[in-house]
Amino acid sequence: MMKAKQIEREAKQLFRFCMVGGVRDEARVREAVRKVLEAKRRGHLALLAYFRRLLKLERSRHTAEVASAASLPAALQASVLTNLERLYGPGISTSFVLNPALIGGMCIRVSSDVYDGSVRAGLDVLQKSL
Repeated sequence: MMKAKQIEREAKQLFRFCMVGGVRDEARVREAVRKVLEAKRRGHLALLAYFRRLLKLERSRHTAEVASAASLPAALQASVLTNLERLYGPGISTSFVLNPALIGGMCIRVSSDVYDGSVRAGLDVLQKSL
């Protein structure tokens, strides 16, 4: 049976193989999984589980959710998207959602990073300071 460190090392190698120019190549991911399944080496399921975890973490780092109280104009959406691509690199997928509870402003969440410029957050800070 493969040791945990060896599994992690091989999963990271598979992950690096699947990245082309900083962006995940889905065809390479499918090819890597197919090859591992065909080889049927000991520990191949643990290897694929760790590989899946790495892919999931990478996907969350390249997924942004922009919440706002009202729908944003197309020019502002494009500006937010270009700034997110500048900060997090190309290939970031962005979804724009409405959240009337924010009252005004917007809240941007990318993985564990949260940029909250909403009126609701300002009111919460003010309430805590009183």
